[in-house]
Amino acid sequence: MSIDFVAHNSTSPNLWSLVRALLILFPALGLATGFIIRLFGLADWSGAVWAAFTLPVLLTLIYDIVSSLRRGDVGLDILAALSMSAAILFGQELAAAVIALMYAGGQYLENFAERHARREMTELLSRTPRSALRHRDGGLEEIELDAIAPGDRLLIRQGDVVPVDGRVSAGVAVLDQSALTGEPIPVQRRHDELVMSGSTNAGEAFDLLASRRAAESTYAGIVRLVEMAQSSKAPMSRLADRFAIVFLAVTLVIASAAWFLTGDAIRAVAVLVVATPCPLILAVPVAVVSGLSHAARRGVLVKGGKVLETIARVRSLVLDKTGTLTEGRARIVSIDVAACWPADEILRLAASLEQASKHVIANTIVAEAQAHELELAVPEDVVETPGEGIAGRVEGHALIVGGPHFVDSKLPPQNSVFAQAPTGAAVVAVAVEGRLAGRLVLADELRSGAGEVLRQLKALGLERIVLATGDRREVAEAIATGLPIDQVRSELSPDQKVLVVLSERKNGPVMMVGDGTNDAPALAAADVGMAMGARGTAASAEAADAVILVDRLDRLLPAISIARRSLSIARQSVLAGIGLSMIGMMLAAFGHLTPVQGALLQEAIDVAVILNALRALG
Repeated sequence: MSIDFVAHNSTSPNLWSLVRALLILFPALGLATGFIIRLFGLADWSGAVWAAFTLPVLLTLIYDIVSSLRRGDVGLDILAALSMSAAILFGQELAAAVIALMYAGGQYLENFAERHARREMTELLSRTPRSALRHRDGGLEEIELDAIAPGDRLLIRQGDVVPVDGRVSAGVAVLDQSALTGEPIPVQRRHDELVMSGSTNAGEAFDLLASRRAAESTYAGIVRLVEMAQSSKAPMSRLADRFAIVFLAVTLVIASAAWFLTGDAIRAVAVLVVATPCPLILAVPVAVVSGLSHAARRGVLVKGGKVLETIARVRSLVLDKTGTLTEGRARIVSIDVAACWPADEILRLAASLEQASKHVIANTIVAEAQAHELELAVPEDVVETPGEGIAGRVEGHALIVGGPHFVDSKLPPQNSVFAQAPTGAAVVAVAVEGRLAGRLVLADELRSGAGEVLRQLKALGLERIVLATGDRREVAEAIATGLPIDQVRSELSPDQKVLVVLSERKNGPVMMVGDGTNDAPALAAADVGMAMGARGTAASAEAADAVILVDRLDRLLPAISIARRSLSIARQSVLAGIGLSMIGMMLAAFGHLTPVQGALLQEAIDVAVILNALRALG
């Protein structure tokens, strides 16, 4: 199974960042050198120096423009190139160098935001197994995944990720499928029952009879879905580019009219210089970088400015259940007492015996007892039936702890264990001295305050909230009861989650929030994929556009608020900058500003809009 994806080429972005840094250096050195040689009486050479040091920026800019036009994008870069070219052509080299410095600085700042906001990952899925143990001639051999063929018998050790789809051929498989289906409670698979690749063995080792090759298995299919969703995702446009065509047209009209009506080409140059869209080029990145920094301080890592802009426009929210809307791990929610034993004593005895087991539910019971500061005893005469239950003695008492079927098989008929378990819950029965003492009910609970978070999201203007989960219908509907959720979609495969996200686009930009491997394709397909990164998988964090770094759903609120405030400040800066530039353009058209004066005026406008944009730091 060749799933050695690389999320981003690490060399290319670093090289591009170096190029952007050097582009700032050229006009800065050029300006300094030109003024220095003027001090030594070589004023005639200063213009040539300024022009020479402007050319690298101009040539890079032209390359960017050609590349953008080939993609069908028209941006404000054209206006910057025109102003630099016209300034050099008509002998206004100083103005050209100033424009080059401002443009290069703005580009580097935007690149800086992208580079420092995106998490570096070298692989899409860190959980992906690379090899497997195959039975051969009475022994075991380690083989590459691509070498696995249908019919091979594999040994799946405790903690291993199942590498291929298959069936249990020996032993009992206790599987953690939460990353695939969202089901937080481990499931059991017995002889000849199907096991999905990507599941984690949470119990004892078992043998798996491979039914598919690795590249054809469930896990590989999820990875392909992620890749397809990312490649088909609509690109996000920059805020500044949406002003480009109108502002470019207005500038060219004013510059052409000034030249045509007065016959003075320098006026046209001055108009272009004043119109150089530094407020757009600088204000938006500054506001965005400030917003990214603010969001990071609140526990949300946003992977770039375009993502922040899209977060501000989100109208629909698609939520995963397990680990997103719920805690993502089974907890003891109640203890049903069936005899004279107190609830805490039932928990203490059960946890004491479960210390001898490695089962994930046993670990949950022990952790719950420790959280209640119960004193655990040392178990004796322990006999465990893998995946079923455990028996032994604790402080002289004969104990049996396990699934209802297992415990019931060990008790007399009159001491039946069975009772209806709550929807979505698991029951662990506890028997003491041959009699049922009680039942521990484990479930994945709704996150504290989740309902209030969803109500506040609605108040922020989100029009639809959809619950999309791989869990059973009755479990999903039970969790959604009483919550401001517009639709519940359950028992979904990864590709069906993608369809849910795509269907919601008719209402506007869609945000998907999830944490498991099964959420990765939907996260990649959404306009904004938001991963719960504190306990989520590498797949979800990589496929997402933003990552919640703390295990708190309420971080969605500041993420959206910060994005909207940052964009609002950016728009204020842009509109103010354009308004001041228009005034400067008119002054230049009437001959009241030279190109150099226009460049200096533009500098003052830049400072004003940047100071305003910095308010997005919060």
